[in-house]
Amino acid sequence: MESGKLIIFSAPSGAGKTSIVRQLLGSRTDLEFSISVCSRAKRENEKDGVDYYFITAEEFRNKISNDEFLEWEEVYEDHFYGTLKSEVSRIWAKGKHVIFDVDVVGGLNIKKYGREKALAIFVMIPTFQELEARLKNRSTETPETLKKRTDKAKHELTFADKFDKIIMNDDLANAVEEANRIVEEFLSK
Repeated sequence: MESGKLIIFSAPSGAGKTSIVRQLLGSRTDLEFSISVCSRAKRENEKDGVDYYFITAEEFRNKISNDEFLEWEEVYEDHFYGTLKSEVSRIWAKGKHVIFDVDVVGGLNIKKYGREKALAIFVMIPTFQELEARLKNRSTETPETLKKRTDKAKHELTFADKFDKIIMNDDLANAVEEANRIVEEFLSK
């Protein structure tokens, strides 16, 4: 495969996109996860080069200047997230399709880049109250970061209709099953 396809999962924080992507990766051999780059501090359970490539905000800005990103965004002040072009090339060189777990703006930017070779899936939550509860249950949020994430989520929900498909994550097993069906259908085209 000279170049594969791009499978994009986007959602507000706490909607369950990471859980869905992990399950797809565990059950499919034709997909490989695109590891994003970020400039925020590494959380206790995260590993560099597995969850993210962790770099400084200055290093991130240098990569922007060098046009190394497929997409990037400054999500919060000095908290940059992005997808390196080299990461997509690395995965395609292995003969696999790339699966992304990115925020809503990043997802739409990757879709724009990949056009017909990209499938953008939005993971929806049953209620906004459930999203808040999921974020609180993570125990990684301060009251300030929780407010930032919920404010951002309200805004991100307004972009759902710009995605190719929407999956309701009110039951993880059903959401994973639907995601797998949608991905299979897209890859078989």
